[in-house]
Amino acid sequence: MTTADRPYHHGELPEALIDAGLRLSRAGGAAALTLRAVTREAGVSATAAYRHFTDHDHLRRDTARRTRRALADTMLATIAELGTDLPAAETAVQRLRGVGLGYIRFALDEPGWFDLAFSMPDDPTATPDDAPGPFELLMESLDAMVATGVLSPDRRPGAEWACWGSVHGFADLVARGPLRDQERVVVDQLGRNVVEAVIAGVVAGSLDALRGPQA
Repeated sequence: MTTADRPYHHGELPEALIDAGLRLSRAGGAAALTLRAVTREAGVSATAAYRHFTDHDHLRRDTARRTRRALADTMLATIAELGTDLPAAETAVQRLRGVGLGYIRFALDEPGWFDLAFSMPDDPTATPDDAPGPFELLMESLDAMVATGVLSPDRRPGAEWACWGSVHGFADLVARGPLRDQERVVVDQLGRNVVEAVIAGVVAGSLDALRGPQA
């Protein structure tokens, strides 16, 4: 940079760099988050950034963790919207439904952040705070289904990967694949269908008494 670094109080620069990375990746996805672009956005030199982040990947990992926090927040908001004031078994299924629908909603609403969220080899549970991340919310919902008798214990091992793979695959088709130009109302319905198919596949039984309202 040819201009002087923007002044930051002690300890504020790392947060400012992550905030800059969030702005850039929100608009342009993971590819937009370069060290040069982030430092320019924050108004500081690369030398200043290196005092807090060892390299570009370090900054990118920390920023990706923030997007996973946003993803988890969307999941929790979706669960709350669906409502969980139900008997325990129905609540457990409803939580899994909210996890899946929230994941797809985030991919639709925040495609840039969705692109960044899992773009780095990193612990998928890692978030910038102690709140549960997306993967932990999925694990908790499946464990609750076992505890309430909805999901057989012998079907629990590995169920998280079947769920995540199915929903992530659909979300990726929407965010970057052949469904990206579909109307939102169409994609929302397809997403609900995918999530219901995932739930039915996990429990491998009738969910007639447990299904939420059908669109």
